[in-house]
Amino acid sequence: MAKSRLIGDYPVIGIRPIIDGRRGPLKVRESLEDQTMNMAKAAKALFEENLRYSNGEPVKVVIADTTIGRVAEAAACAAKFKKEGVDITLSVTPCWCYGSETMDMDPNTIKGVWGFNATERPGAVYLAAVLAAHAQKGLPAFGIYGKDVQDADDTSMPDDVKEKLLRFARAAVAVATMRGKSYLQIGSTCMGIAGSVIDPDFIEEYLGMRVESVDEVEIIRRMSEGIYDEAEFQKALAWTKAKCKEGFDKNPEFVRKSDEQKEKDWEFVVKMMCIIKDLMNGNENLPAGCEEEMVGHNAIAAGFQGQRQWTDFYPNADFAEALLNTSFDWEGTREPYILATENDVLNGIGMLFMKLLTNRPQMFADVRTHWSADAVKRVTGYDIEGKAKDAGGFIHLINSGACCLDACGEVKDENGNGIMKEWYNVTAEDADKILEATTWNAADNGYFRGGGYSSRFLTRAEMPATMIRLNLVKGLGPVLQICEGWTVNLPDEVSDTIWKRTDYTWPCTWFAPRCDGKDGPFKSAYDLMNNWGANHGAISYGHIGADIITMASMLRIPVALHNVPAEKIFRPAVWGAFGTKDAEGADFRACENYGPLYK
Repeated sequence: MAKSRLIGDYPVIGIRPIIDGRRGPLKVRESLEDQTMNMAKAAKALFEENLRYSNGEPVKVVIADTTIGRVAEAAACAAKFKKEGVDITLSVTPCWCYGSETMDMDPNTIKGVWGFNATERPGAVYLAAVLAAHAQKGLPAFGIYGKDVQDADDTSMPDDVKEKLLRFARAAVAVATMRGKSYLQIGSTCMGIAGSVIDPDFIEEYLGMRVESVDEVEIIRRMSEGIYDEAEFQKALAWTKAKCKEGFDKNPEFVRKSDEQKEKDWEFVVKMMCIIKDLMNGNENLPAGCEEEMVGHNAIAAGFQGQRQWTDFYPNADFAEALLNTSFDWEGTREPYILATENDVLNGIGMLFMKLLTNRPQMFADVRTHWSADAVKRVTGYDIEGKAKDAGGFIHLINSGACCLDACGEVKDENGNGIMKEWYNVTAEDADKILEATTWNAADNGYFRGGGYSSRFLTRAEMPATMIRLNLVKGLGPVLQICEGWTVNLPDEVSDTIWKRTDYTWPCTWFAPRCDGKDGPFKSAYDLMNNWGANHGAISYGHIGADIITMASMLRIPVALHNVPAEKIFRPAVWGAFGTKDAEGADFRACENYGPLYK
């Protein structure tokens, strides 16, 4: 649907139809050819109809030229897949096959195996045997086996099989898409925030990416020397003036900027956004003589330091951060970028994970304040209801910049519920609704002496949401936290009262985690906040925790905290060998055993 902004092909899924190699007078193999190949075709259709790359195109799926019954056919399949650029393989079979002869032995592919549950042929026996072979050889693979027995001629695909196939493929495509790309840090560490201290070993060894670093002064150089697309800048500025409403200025009169200064600030922040975009992915329309700058840094995600060296002197990056993370700009609907405020790379990577899994824009926020039911009642007189009441309170998610504007919840689905759409489903009408709900307020000069503009909106919808945080722990390495919950739609007067306790010019979202009332981090909203691992969280529309767990297992990143139902958790089959009574502990042990994917 859209040209890829990045260098390198998108990952390809290869389907391997595995078959019983026995021929002879009873024609065992021959009797299974159609059924086996039809399983491969069904998986291909499922992936192509339901999965898209981040640019909106359907995923590419290829099938081996023949069924695979012996090692020569496995080798022929491997040769074809190498030419096709296959990064992900799914082996499918309805029957017994020769495991070590037919399995995918490539150490660099992400592997799944689907064994058909029927009684006529032992597809489940092959599945168990080949998964054991994968475990023995140190090649983790995901096993997919339907709950209910099917008839041999049943070509339907049960819902539980579909769910696992899609979860595996969705996570695998996300993992493989990151390979060979860059994280671009513009600036460095912000205000001592640990998450913005780049660990290149983690980026390289766990994600297969590289770190690119550019000093913030590069933006000033490009402004000063005219290294940007003038036509794009003028178009962007005109769009901004027409579509972006300026809000109130909360600053005292003696530090407020004049109207003339504010006009210059608008030009500055728009130009800044154009340049950051160019830094990430290049721009062939830059002036002649700027061939070096045209190529960009092949950045699939980036972060901007900002505070304080930049923001004490120049207008802040809130405009660029908010709009780049949003699903549209002056060019219309387009794939969201990932740009972390304060160069919090760990939160930016979390946003990247969820963007690749959902193709939706992402939120970046402080996990700012826990509001208990009693505190809300005391301050506002309001008795919290619904999801917030179930959680014993809610958490205030708020930060300047970096939160996508789509999070206002003004776009509705067919049932009138607030939604954050996949970017390629966002219409011009949707974009106008989002912009109408957003104001751009003069930056708080206490935080940002250089001025600028911060996006401001209130999430006025109850939407399913998933919040995650990636942390690095000395001696342990990366670890992930996941929390599913809902945004909370409070009455305006209640929102106003408690919102004004902090910065009233920043985007505001109330979030209630799904809690169970049992001892532990999900006993209540307070307990979740009390166990959260950092000051920031990355938030996505939808309950996607299960997909994130699957993706994390592929990357060998253990999950330390989550509220995903046990029946939805899907990890490589060998994880069970590290313990079945304590799934969380087994995850840690398995990730430690296999280590980073690219080390």
